[in-house]
Amino acid sequence: MTRWFWPRGLRVRLLVAFALVTVLGAAAAAWSSAGSASTALVSSAQQRITEAVVDQIRAVTPQLTYPPGQDALDRLRAAVGGDTLVTYQDLRSANSTGPDLATAELRTAVRTRNRLVAQRITVNGTPWLVVGTPITITAPDGARTPSGIEVYSVHDLTSVEEEINGLTRSAVSTAALALPLAVLLALLAAGSVLRPVRKLRNTARRLAAGDLNARSAPQGADELAELTVTINEMAESVQTSMAAMRRMQADARRFAADVSHELRTPLSTLTAVVEVLATTADGMEPDARESAQLAITETHRLVRLVEDLMEVSRFDAGTAHLRVEDVDVAGAVRDCLRARGWLDQVEVSAPNEIVLRLDRRRLDVIVANLVGNALRHGGPPVRVHVSTSREQVRIEVTDSGPGLPEHVLPHVFDRFYKADAARARTPGSGLGLAIALENARLHGGDLTAGNTAGGARFVLCLPREDS
Repeated sequence: MTRWFWPRGLRVRLLVAFALVTVLGAAAAAWSSAGSASTALVSSAQQRITEAVVDQIRAVTPQLTYPPGQDALDRLRAAVGGDTLVTYQDLRSANSTGPDLATAELRTAVRTRNRLVAQRITVNGTPWLVVGTPITITAPDGARTPSGIEVYSVHDLTSVEEEINGLTRSAVSTAALALPLAVLLALLAAGSVLRPVRKLRNTARRLAAGDLNARSAPQGADELAELTVTINEMAESVQTSMAAMRRMQADARRFAADVSHELRTPLSTLTAVVEVLATTADGMEPDARESAQLAITETHRLVRLVEDLMEVSRFDAGTAHLRVEDVDVAGAVRDCLRARGWLDQVEVSAPNEIVLRLDRRRLDVIVANLVGNALRHGGPPVRVHVSTSREQVRIEVTDSGPGLPEHVLPHVFDRFYKADAARARTPGSGLGLAIALENARLHGGDLTAGNTAGGARFVLCLPREDS
């Protein structure tokens, strides 16, 4: 299917449209003028020729005798001159070189109408005007009767056609001369239209880049000025909404940080009490021992939640910093598992002598979260595989459980997100993976989640400084 090409740029489209309208208008006007002038030229030439033929015939007809003989016809033809044919019944007088262009249609019209008839014809590319007229005899009383003599005079209209062609070329030249002027006017018009459009584009780009103070000054009272006012109002509304949102976010972060900070002291006291309670729980009655164990569990969970909230508040406030040192990645992974008693439950595959400059504590937090989740929600065996390349070090944690559902994958790193509402009271706070991701990004790396053929997979990528 044929597709029409149309330029995409607004400037080009304005130029093309303006030029087309101007050129077509100039061409239409020029062609109309040329057509009118051509008609006038042909009509003038035809009138002039017919008047000349009639005058020549009138000058000689009083000297003719009726009925005329061959000599009279020859004299009449010579008086008219040019390419002329004179007929009377069976008599005929014509130039030996003159073309017989009087058509049967023309002759019939001359005989039946009994008046002068003119006809334009073209033969072999040459235009001709054929004038046919009967000669009448006027009686003393003014009565006119046909004499039977018919005169057909042929005239070449080549000169008239050349004049018409000249008018046509002039019309084309006029249209061509209008094109540069049309382009110039189009450039001026496009500039006046596109200048405010460019300002609006620049304002929109600044707004998209985060500069909510960007505005455009409206000029005039046209549609572009109304659009500018609308965009300014939109930017003002967005700026107001963003300011309110920032205040709300700052208040929320401050609230979480303040609450977490205020809870640390009572929780420290409560933790000490729980530790004492744990040492005496074995000597309690079964019901009391069960309540004590529940209090101990919930207290530890609350402590972890407060610690996670404080960590999140530091990330949000931008006060979380790295304490980097040279760390043996394989040794750090094994130390993390050993400290939590997981070394016998996890298969570790890690080459030695992979040394990175990173924050050992934050790496420990990431690995503990990933392995802990795999042990709680996945299935054995749980594997930790460390690999290295020129650009990065990868720590991959996989399990053999059911894997992550497709609807969970986009939200697995969201704060407080839990895939199963029935596990709302799990030991985790719902912040572990979010904190792990923030720690990975703090190192300039990334943390991704996905599935393998046999379970869930989390991959931590840390950049190498020498890459």
